[in-house]
Amino acid sequence: MIPQKSDIVTELEGRLLRFMDEHIYPNEERFYRETDEVGPFGVQPIVEELKPFARKKGLWNLFYPDGEYRLSNLDYAPLCEIMGRSHLAPEVFNCSAPDTGNMEVLHKYGTEAQKEEWLKPLLDGKIRSSFAMTEPDVASSDATNIRSSIAADGDHYVINGHKWYTTGATDPRCKIIIFMGKSRPEATDRHRQQSMILVPKDAPGVTVVRAMPVFGYWGVPDRVSEVKFQNVRVACGNMILAEGRGFEIAQGRLGPGRIHHCMRLIGLAERTLERMCRRVDSRIAFGKRISEQSVTRERIAEARIAIEQARLLTLRTASIIDAVGNKAARREIAMIKVAVPNMACRVIDWAIQAFGGGGTSNDFGLAMAYASARLLRLADGPDEVHRDQIARMELQRHVDTPPSAAVDRTGSGGVAA
Repeated sequence: MIPQKSDIVTELEGRLLRFMDEHIYPNEERFYRETDEVGPFGVQPIVEELKPFARKKGLWNLFYPDGEYRLSNLDYAPLCEIMGRSHLAPEVFNCSAPDTGNMEVLHKYGTEAQKEEWLKPLLDGKIRSSFAMTEPDVASSDATNIRSSIAADGDHYVINGHKWYTTGATDPRCKIIIFMGKSRPEATDRHRQQSMILVPKDAPGVTVVRAMPVFGYWGVPDRVSEVKFQNVRVACGNMILAEGRGFEIAQGRLGPGRIHHCMRLIGLAERTLERMCRRVDSRIAFGKRISEQSVTRERIAEARIAIEQARLLTLRTASIIDAVGNKAARREIAMIKVAVPNMACRVIDWAIQAFGGGGTSNDFGLAMAYASARLLRLADGPDEVHRDQIARMELQRHVDTPPSAAVDRTGSGGVAA
C-alpha cells in the first residue's frame, strides 16, 4: 500500500504547480527557440533567468536526500512528475540529469575532498557535470564489455577511452565528468573489473568530438555527445570509492535515477493526454468533433488506464527502495524501466495521430516528447536487458522455492516494505 503524502509534499506540490503556471509554461516557446539558436554548445538564457526564482521559492535540489526537506524517493516522486511535464522545468530546479545522478554518486560514495570540490558547486548550480559510460565500439548494454582503461601510474591514473551518448559534455558549464572504465582487467569477477573516476573536463587529452542529436534535436531532451579520452592523467584521489567498485556505484546511481526518469515521463504523458483531449474536442471531422469518434474515446480511456498503472507501479517501487534499498527493489526497478517508457511512447503516438500532420512537428511539443520517451527505452539499459532480468528473477522465484514461499503477500516482491 502506498502511504499518504506528507503535508510538506502536498505544500511543495502546490508551490511547484504555481511556479509551472507562472514561469515554466509561458516560457516554453522561448526555451525551444533559444535551444535552436544557441545550439548544443550553448546555454539557453531563459534557464539561467528562472533559476533564481526557483531558489527563492524554496524549489531547489528537491531530489537531494540531505536537502532542505530531506525527501524520500516516494516523497520526491510526485514532485518529479510535475517537473517532467515540461522539458524546461527540471534544470530550472537543479533537478535534471545527469547532474542529479552524479550528485547522488558524490553524496553516497565521494570523499570529503571530492564533495568539497565538486558536489558543493553542483548543488549550488554553479557548474554542471557529465556521465561517460557508453562506448561506440562495443555493445554497451552489457557494461562488462567496456574497453576504456584506467591504469595506475604512480600517484596518478592514466585514462584512455572512446565514449558516446555521454550526457552533459557539450554544456559549457560542465566542469567534471564521471568516467567508467576498466581498472582491474585481471579480476576473475567481471563485475569487479570496472571503476568510476572523476575527470575534469578541461584536463589535457579530453576532447568533445561532436554533439549528437537525439531524433534530430540538439540538447533536448539530453545533451549527448561523443568524447575521446587520450592519455588523460588525473590524481589517484579522483577515484570514486575504490578500484573495482564501478558496478556497485552504478547500481546505487541508477535505482533512484530510474525513478526520476519514470516519474518525469509520467508527467510528460499526463501533459500529452491533456493536449490530446483539448485538441480533439476543438476539431471537427466528418461532421462531428473528433472527441466524439469512438476510436478517439477508446484511446483516451486506454491512455488514462495506462498512465495510472504506470504511476502506481513507480510509486510502489519508490516505496520499496525507501524501505529496503535498491538491491531488494531491483525487480520493481526493472519493471518500471520497461513499463513507463513504453506507456509514454504509446500515449504520445496516439496524440500525434489525433493532431494529424501538425503532431509530427514540434509546434505542439509532441515530436520532442516522443524523442524523450523513445530515448528512455534505451537509456539506463534497453528494454531487452530489463525484461531478461525480470524473467530470470521470476523463474528463480518459482523454480527454486516451494509454492508457499513464492506467494507475494507483501506487495513488494516477497520483501516486507
